Order: sequence, then structure tokens, then C-alpha cells
Amino acid sequence: MSSLLPHNVHTFDRVARVLLGLGLLSLLFIGPVPGWGLAGLLGLVLLFTAAVGSCPIYTLLGVSTWKQT
Repeated sequence: MSSLLPHNVHTFDRVARVLLGLGLLSLLFIGPVPGWGLAGLLGLVLLFTAAVGSCPIYTLLGVSTWKQT
């Protein structure tokens, strides 16, 4: 499983993703504004990558903010 979803997101990055993801999801409850559905979807993606600790875009680009100790 680690080859499919390698751990490449640091704790600070994960916290930032959770906060941003929750912020984007909260936009869905403000009101019917066109385009907020896409923001909500992006919020879900950010929350998922924070929960798993792996970012597919980081994997494609060969980037890692996680330092193994």
C-alpha cells in the first residue's frame, strides 16, 4: 500500500490542508452561489490527503514535505 500512497505530507502540511479543506467545505453552507460546489469538492480532496498523509500531486512531481526520522 505504501507504493500506491507513499507518505509524503508533513504534519504542518496536513494541519494546513485540514484547515483549508474545512474552510472550503464551509462555503457550501453560505448559500447557493455558482461554483462553490467545486470548492467543496476541493475541500474534500484536501481533507482526504490530510487524513491519508499522501498527496498524489506531490507523488507525480517527486516532492515530499515529510522528513523521515
